[in-house]
Amino acid sequence: MFRLIRSGADYDYPPYRPPSEAESLLVRVTRGCPWNQCTFCSMYKGHRFEKRPLEEVFQDIETAHRVYGSLPRTVFIGDSNSLVLAPRLLEKILRKLYQHFPSVERVTSYARARTLCEKSIDDLRLIRQAGLTRLHIGLETGDPQLLKEIRKGATPEQMVIGALRAREAGFEVSLYVLAGVGGQIDWRQHAEGSANVLNQANPHYIRIRTYVPTPRTPLWDRIQEGSFELASAETILREQSHLIQGLEVSSQYLSDHISNYAPVYGKLPEDRAEMLRTIESALETLKNDPSYRDSLEQKRRLTRL
Repeated sequence: MFRLIRSGADYDYPPYRPPSEAESLLVRVTRGCPWNQCTFCSMYKGHRFEKRPLEEVFQDIETAHRVYGSLPRTVFIGDSNSLVLAPRLLEKILRKLYQHFPSVERVTSYARARTLCEKSIDDLRLIRQAGLTRLHIGLETGDPQLLKEIRKGATPEQMVIGALRAREAGFEVSLYVLAGVGGQIDWRQHAEGSANVLNQANPHYIRIRTYVPTPRTPLWDRIQEGSFELASAETILREQSHLIQGLEVSSQYLSDHISNYAPVYGKLPEDRAEMLRTIESALETLKNDPSYRDSLEQKRRLTRL
């Protein structure tokens, strides 16, 4: 990741970015999350949402250019949902970014499906043509009941529409599924609901994250009081297998996060059999190797990014 050396000027870093943006220049256009109600998430808690003044963003871009010249090839725009900015304002930021970094090959951002539903196709195309290339969208689950329980603020239908509108506007779409968010009881409906949404949206990328309990969140409180039972390691792996078996997409499936229990990667549908074998192998190891179970249990203590 590009970290700026202090050179007499402050630089405002986004506190979070996807693992796939580890080598990207980070540019912050908003602070916090305009929704910030998801029960599983501790990101941006304590951060009041605000849109950064255009002059501050421009100053950061100019500072980055002074330090790095034309070196960055990828850029991530933070914080949680840059598309809440007025389209013309975001266009100005993107134009400024490419003016200073003409060799940039990819510019990405987090986005909410509901925000995408509310934007016109013309506005989305304007932003895409200005140079925002990929959107990271948190689906988490496609099951309507679970979406309500985790207070995601979007329905399965809105998840599909948002992703399809992004694709229509020309963006690469990356949808995130949160393994284990259905707990020990509702894992099957979580997998089936998620497969249903993904099949309709057919994103370019499906990225898996495993739920990690985080203090000071409502879902953490439910775990402590006993009203939510964490999914076991076996259940997490069976859930992934059930999801993959139900997918009818032409997507890259990526398990690119330290929280995940098995390195499941592939292009669907052609790599499905090998992906399922990877999960079966992990389940077999889990049955016979106590140290492997211990290593997976340690993942529950990670901080989710």
